[in-house]
Amino acid sequence: MARFLAVEETEQNLLRVRQLTLGFGGVTALSEVDLDVVTGDICGLVGPNGAGKTSLFNCISGYYRPSAGSIEVAGTNVLEAAPRSMVKLGIARTFQQPTLQPDRTLLDNVLLGGHSKLSGNALSYLLALPKTRREERALSARAGELLAYLGVKHPAQTPAGDLPYGSQKLLEMARALLSEPRLLLLDEPASGLAHSEVDQLGEVIKMIRTDLDVTVVVVEHHMGLISAITDHVVALVTGKKVAEGTAREVQNDPVVISAYLGAA
Repeated sequence: MARFLAVEETEQNLLRVRQLTLGFGGVTALSEVDLDVVTGDICGLVGPNGAGKTSLFNCISGYYRPSAGSIEVAGTNVLEAAPRSMVKLGIARTFQQPTLQPDRTLLDNVLLGGHSKLSGNALSYLLALPKTRREERALSARAGELLAYLGVKHPAQTPAGDLPYGSQKLLEMARALLSEPRLLLLDEPASGLAHSEVDQLGEVIKMIRTDLDVTVVVVEHHMGLISAITDHVVALVTGKKVAEGTAREVQNDPVVISAYLGAA
């Protein structure tokens, strides 16, 4: 049976969630959820539809404000920060469906994730000051490097809408990585992908963790991917944490089997 891991208050926990509760009218989306993610780990977040996984992501990334509880990233209280400040706290995310601008180029879409890396103001961009131009050139070069690094094999000037679905997901990941996050939240990255693309995705996520020193939390229904890449898995059911441990332990937990994986 999956076990609840003993909570250790150490500096190793990049993400620390305590007693997080979120309600919409009379519906409780999250109920007293605790979560710890160790720096450098890949953590899987699993559960059936409606379990609260995306709601938890939305709280961590500032889209929702919980009714109770706390969220800290690297010791900083996320709930005291404005949603637009999340990227400066080192938090980046992707979505279940890629949120791209299909008529703009791949490069332009990636650059949308880099606004926090530019020091200029509107006037400096209007005047095209030398420092501003240097920063923009460096950011464009880094965006191109990320596209190549993630295996997006299309010219940078290709309209994003022309990419196949799997490449669109990698493009959105490149956009998130341009901000140089310490915590990357991936919301169902394998959804809609072919088997071979899921295998590639798993290698990409592990590569990002190792090469870019990024801690990753993955919401995912694809248990093969979760088993292949995660250090630690947490299961939610109806807004409550019901199991925690390795992928194997969580998969074999009777509550998880009944609620999510099915008895077969």
